[in-house]
Amino acid sequence: MPVKPEQLVPQLERGLRRCYLVSGDETLIVEECADAVRNAARAGGCTEREVIEIGGAGDWQQLLQSAGAMSLFADRKLIEIRLPSGKPGAEGSKAIQEYLAIDSEDVLLIIAGKVDKSSQRAKWFTALDREGVVVQVWPVGRHELPTFLQRRLKAAGLTADREALQLLADRVEGNLLAAVQEVDKLKLLAASDRIDLATVMDSVLASARYSPFGLADAALAGDAGAALRTLRGLQAEATPPPVILWALSRDVTLLRQLAGDCAAGSNLARAMDNRGVWRNRTRLVEGAFKRQDSDSMEQLQHLAFRTDSTIKGFERGSPWDLLDQLVLLLARGPEGLLQQPAG
Repeated sequence: MPVKPEQLVPQLERGLRRCYLVSGDETLIVEECADAVRNAARAGGCTEREVIEIGGAGDWQQLLQSAGAMSLFADRKLIEIRLPSGKPGAEGSKAIQEYLAIDSEDVLLIIAGKVDKSSQRAKWFTALDREGVVVQVWPVGRHELPTFLQRRLKAAGLTADREALQLLADRVEGNLLAAVQEVDKLKLLAASDRIDLATVMDSVLASARYSPFGLADAALAGDAGAALRTLRGLQAEATPPPVILWALSRDVTLLRQLAGDCAAGSNLARAMDNRGVWRNRTRLVEGAFKRQDSDSMEQLQHLAFRTDSTIKGFERGSPWDLLDQLVLLLARGPEGLLQQPAG
């Protein structure tokens, strides 16, 4: 019976099956699924656990020997097989099918590497699927990461808005262990069960002296020197570039949106109000808007995109160099296109 990783615990709560296959390359999720099976097996009376490491064809005999051996200390035991390759071979396939043909109260857990499509049609796999539970763990891609984080936060009793989730996803950059650690940190820092963008920023910058929001405000104010000094400070404090880009990109996007609103006939004050610009930032945004023209706004968007591509490894170069250019252009407008970043 195939189940998704997030469905495994509810399935275990409905009753223990005789065999489980957990396979995939996402080590964190594979181990969490295996732990869930171990806990359920222990609760189900498996007070003994036997681990079999498969390094060659001869190791599969241990499975059949274990199935035929009576334990002196437990009525049931968990037999755990570790199969890094995800391919049991002919001997393994035969051993698994023979084991499943035995009337046994023991529970079998196979932890394997990725099982390819051809192996999923093999007799050993279909036998496991028929007699027990198969959990295939697929890689968590960039687009799936916010959903993964949302589930983690929910399990911790937290919810998060879209912007907070996206920043958190950019922050961990596909590292699931880092993602779990960030969720644990947020659980400690959050003043309520609702996580917003500011809460994530506070978590990331818990001991920082410089703020990405302060950087954005200095750039909007046209103070290129202060903005670049703040950027250097953030770099010295090892602030992740995605966090800095997030703060700058919000204002770059806002300026482009305001330009579109004004082109459609709205005046700037009404456009800012409709876009939810806070009153204490209206003068900053208005000043920045008036410094830019259509070419510089297009270049701002282009620089933000290139910085993001560089951070994610899609483009060569240093994200810090591009952040320099982005800050300078945001602070100085079109004349910033002709100037090199200054320290």
